[in-house]
Amino acid sequence: MFKYSNTNKRYHTLDYFYKEKFNSKIFKVSLNAGFTCPNIDGTVGFGGCIYCSKTGSGEFAGNPVDDIEKQFNEGKEMMLKKWPNAKYIGYFQARTNTYAPVEKLRELHNKVLEQDNVVGISIATRPDAISDECLDYLEELNKKTYLQIELGLQTIKEETTKLINRCHSLECFESMVKELRKRNIDVIVHIINGLPYETKEDMLNTVRYLNKLDIQGIKIHMLSITKDTPLEIMYEKEKFHVLTKEEYIDIVVDQLELLRPEIVIHRVTGDPKLEDLIEPKWLIKKFCVMNDIDKEMVRRNTYQGSKL
Repeated sequence: MFKYSNTNKRYHTLDYFYKEKFNSKIFKVSLNAGFTCPNIDGTVGFGGCIYCSKTGSGEFAGNPVDDIEKQFNEGKEMMLKKWPNAKYIGYFQARTNTYAPVEKLRELHNKVLEQDNVVGISIATRPDAISDECLDYLEELNKKTYLQIELGLQTIKEETTKLINRCHSLECFESMVKELRKRNIDVIVHIINGLPYETKEDMLNTVRYLNKLDIQGIKIHMLSITKDTPLEIMYEKEKFHVLTKEEYIDIVVDQLELLRPEIVIHRVTGDPKLEDLIEPKWLIKKFCVMNDIDKEMVRRNTYQGSKL
């Protein structure tokens, strides 16, 4: 059995990590605080990342017109039906969740931490949207509760970064990882496989790079082309190659083999909304993709970190 597993999984799952840390089933309750992004409002760019959906990658987060307590309690109630004894992490998911005054962030986070059975806060953000004042606050928050900072990277390939309108450098990303780790804050990195015109080697290089950094977790996504995005327009015009399910599984297993076993795998695929998805249609069957990744690891008789 894989060292960081209590099931048949051959990689370090988030469920395993949470159960070891908290001795409980843990759910992340997705929240939408109504923030924007610095590459939307003109601070560093306009239009946002070309793949970003209307909800700011918060498809299953709460309704931003509702206050945070209502969003949290509605999300929690759904989870309680399946796991009545679970505990919770408040997940500020949509768009850039450090892109606000510190007092506003503190107010939102405290409202979540006041709820019953909340064991932590997870914050999705960009490496260029955490000020020095915010870093000081995050250090304070990390001493108060369990804190995860999720940083979007997506790729290390400069040409792709420009194409997708990330509007920050790799140097900026690496610097922020170091600043967060100085404060003992867990860092989770988002990457996307299948970005336009990237090769398999490009995707593996992104993981090779991350494996050398002091990160604690990774989310692996497949690029989803959704309605009403610049990516949709690009795809209709250029018809760039979209990974097949078989190609994606092959790449993900190769990536897992290149990652240190102690890095927690928070995701191995995404789950876009069916009504918004243009391609690839196979993404809708999330659990089939996850099961096929497991099967491929068994077929290869491989594990996370086996190629290190």
